[in-house]
Amino acid sequence: MKATMMEAMEQQRVLPQSVIKREGIPAWKRKVSEVATMCWMQMLELRESWMWVVVLASIFPLTTLLFMKFLNPNPTPEYIVQAIAGNMIFAVILTGVNVMSQNIAWQKEQGHFTYYLSLPIHKLSFIIAVLFRGLLNTIPSVAVMAVLGALVYQVDFHYSWWLLPMFLLAIYVCSAFGTMIGFWAKNQQLANMMGQVLLMFLSFLSPVMVTLDQLPAFLQWISYLFPTTYIAEAARTLLLSGYDASVGWNLLILVGYALCFTVLITKKINWRTK
Repeated sequence: MKATMMEAMEQQRVLPQSVIKREGIPAWKRKVSEVATMCWMQMLELRESWMWVVVLASIFPLTTLLFMKFLNPNPTPEYIVQAIAGNMIFAVILTGVNVMSQNIAWQKEQGHFTYYLSLPIHKLSFIIAVLFRGLLNTIPSVAVMAVLGALVYQVDFHYSWWLLPMFLLAIYVCSAFGTMIGFWAKNQQLANMMGQVLLMFLSFLSPVMVTLDQLPAFLQWISYLFPTTYIAEAARTLLLSGYDASVGWNLLILVGYALCFTVLITKKINWRTK
């Protein structure tokens, strides 16, 4: 991974010259070029390991999905949607929160941000590129779980155009959550521990694998603090019956989480932190 990161840096030596302000070039074009180059660097990092990321992010949700199939051989349509949606969201949590937090903490320990310090880039451009990486990590796993879930349970979902913005927003929020943990953790070991604890809690003690009313009262109140609650509710409703007012409210809350996490990450980034 370190060699891959350094290779990406070497291939992008022209970045400082490409983002320096030039006379006659509009500011928005410079920002677009800056963000595009940063995203390209993230893609260079992932080009050799993306397949393993997809496999590892899919195997645990897949085994959970199969276990739920064995546990309930004659499920209701509601149970099927709950199981498939829950495991799709599990893949989002795994790659967004867990993988992203460890990746950011690892880069911080390796001193990679010293390289970004030498570049005339805005912190928000780096955040967008990092979240773009989270998007690339997560979308294949979600697609794999959707296809395999439909094959395992032999069910047809209620497809809606609202599924696309819902999952993109869910991936953004979870990736931003993981990025925030990675910057706040003092070292990679702490980020790993925090990611593992949150992974277990968000997956099994919040309404991801189960519905909200199946949880004890105190866990129901705690669940309202986490964005995965609103992701799960929106996904289940869309896959089961389509868009309604509750989906709109859940998406609006997720937009609030996305803005909040983005602001917190921007305030926390310190290029000199190692």
